[in-house]
Amino acid sequence: MPRPGSKLRNEARLACPSDASAGSVARRDGGSCSGPGDCGGLAAIMVMGRRRCAHWMVPLFCCLLLAFPSHGPRAVEAFVGAYGINYGRIANNIPSPDKVVALLRSSKIRNVKIYDADHSVLDTFKGTGLNLVIAVNNGLLKDFAANESSAIDWLKDNVQPYLPQTRIVGITVGNEVLGGDPSLAEPLIGAVKNVYNGLKKLHLEDKIELFSPHSEAVFANSYPPSACVFNDNVMVYMKQLLDFFSRIGSPFYVNAYPFLAYISDPEHIDINYALFQPNPGILDPNTSLHYDNMFDAQVDAAYAALKAAGYNDMEVRVAETGWASSGDQNEVGASVENARTYNFNLRKRLFLRKGTPLKPKIPVKAYIFALFNENSKPGPSSEKHYGLFNADGRISYDIGYSGLLPSSAPSSLLSMKKMRAGDWIVHCLAAVFYFFF
Repeated sequence: MPRPGSKLRNEARLACPSDASAGSVARRDGGSCSGPGDCGGLAAIMVMGRRRCAHWMVPLFCCLLLAFPSHGPRAVEAFVGAYGINYGRIANNIPSPDKVVALLRSSKIRNVKIYDADHSVLDTFKGTGLNLVIAVNNGLLKDFAANESSAIDWLKDNVQPYLPQTRIVGITVGNEVLGGDPSLAEPLIGAVKNVYNGLKKLHLEDKIELFSPHSEAVFANSYPPSACVFNDNVMVYMKQLLDFFSRIGSPFYVNAYPFLAYISDPEHIDINYALFQPNPGILDPNTSLHYDNMFDAQVDAAYAALKAAGYNDMEVRVAETGWASSGDQNEVGASVENARTYNFNLRKRLFLRKGTPLKPKIPVKAYIFALFNENSKPGPSSEKHYGLFNADGRISYDIGYSGLLPSSAPSSLLSMKKMRAGDWIVHCLAAVFYFFF
């Protein structure tokens, strides 16, 4: 959760077949041929048919490849597409889980992450087809690290009985532990290993992805992105965690908040750079890569830290990102307009399924924080105002969603239907260009 200060080849040319080629074509299809005079018509029809098929089948196949990219073997895939939501529930006035399911379905949000394993949510998500990531919270880490049986019992209570009706596709173990509470750093490693061992004993290790989200506090620096490295004080534990996650094929998850970076230094950070708005951007002097938004720079900073630590092939995903629509007086930039701008532009950027300047072939995937404004959250006022939706189910601001109730929030500049159409066009054009050139 947010914490202030955390930072194919060329086109085949088909010509009229020669005697030999015409005969071979006809024979393959069960006919006979003594030369072009006998089978030229049949061959021409077949060639024309193949041409027609190639005109639409090949680009379509390439579109499918682009829409569902592969970046190496992984037994389980917990994230479909590029867009997900964090469903936090530290509130006493938000809709019931059944209404939340209706809201998610109407919004076409398939990836959902929660911060516990609440049975009312697990029960309600049965049969919905929604992908759900549940959590082992920080308070359980020490027990799970010391007792593998506790981790197994938790899995038997909160995971095994709900599969496969409830699509539990991932488990987070701890949240923002490294760089946070030092007393939980060592238990985190043991808890992760014991939860995974439990999954193996229940034959679920190929069905459920395991990961642990990190805050920006694990990095010693993040500017320029290529210079980012892990903090020395977390490296002894981070190394063990990365070794294990690399072995089981888990991504590296980071909580990336341009909002928090901006409010920490509004005099020197261009808010347009933080909001995906037109701006000069920055040039990384070490890589000569240009960044026109802070979100991409934060993701690439994580990639740089992983490379420096020896894990260049590990994928980076975003476990949380968002912008507060209100905050305390000193939380500069926390406004409805800025929150709408950030989340609208972020959603548009994720729907394009493109990578970053450093990793252009790996589409960025992110869970947005958060589904609702949560009125019982502690900390600064901004913590209560990250929701895309208000507690009554109305939209907080319009980025293309419809709430459970009508709203007078200002409309977005571009409908998501148009964005999806544009997304399809972009992918198909890219596929055609790749195939023919």
